[in-house]
Amino acid sequence: MIDQTASIHETAIIHESAVIGKGVEIGPYTVIGAEVEIGDNTWVGSHVLIKGPTKIGCGNKIFQHASIGEDCQDKKYAGERTFLEIGDNNVIRENCSIHRGTAQDQSLTKIGSGNLLMVNVHVAHDCIIGDNCIFANNATLAGHVHIGDFVIFGGLSAIHQFGRVGSHAFVGGCAALNKDVPPYVMAAGNYAKPFGVNSEGLRRRGFSDAAILAVKRGYKEIYRSGKTIEEVLPALEEMAQAEPAVQLYVDFLKSNERGIIRA
Repeated sequence: MIDQTASIHETAIIHESAVIGKGVEIGPYTVIGAEVEIGDNTWVGSHVLIKGPTKIGCGNKIFQHASIGEDCQDKKYAGERTFLEIGDNNVIRENCSIHRGTAQDQSLTKIGSGNLLMVNVHVAHDCIIGDNCIFANNATLAGHVHIGDFVIFGGLSAIHQFGRVGSHAFVGGCAALNKDVPPYVMAAGNYAKPFGVNSEGLRRRGFSDAAILAVKRGYKEIYRSGKTIEEVLPALEEMAQAEPAVQLYVDFLKSNERGIIRA
């Protein structure tokens, strides 16, 4: 079903089962496959491929040669019915590739809202990405990766499968992540090491001076106290009672399985 207010170039190919919302624009030679839903006021450039089952929200911009919702590159994938969900107001630039999930996980790849994926970013199967993240050119997410909110990945950075990066973290260009990055932490290097708290990013997002100070104290407890994760959690939980921002550390470390990056 195509809304009457949508603008579809005559060379575009739209499957009869696709649902195209109000004010959607679809450019030349773009192919929209079966079971694709595109929300209102989304702009899709030329030569884009979108394969379903995929649901895309409202107000997104998808640039030329992006491949959205394709089968994943996992050799275990045997054609099972899997899904991709993308939220609202994302910008997906040229040549990005975003794959659907696998039956071995939740059968779902999911991207939140307000994200920027620059040229050649790859989001593999079963990744879960929060809101308001930035992935610079050629950033690569392996399968089953979980990314929080307001995370920044520098160009040419990469993360190992099943890796996690907490909200408000900053990953430097060319970084290679083989362990998890806790919230707020700046990570850089190959393999990546921690380099303090992303305090400038927190200021830009309206964190108070008291909250930033508490986050820095939490960082010191994690990385400079000489304690294990299990040993540091009680101190962080106590800090979180006075400053809620510290709770992100607590929640992240309690669910940690792969270990975190270390100096």
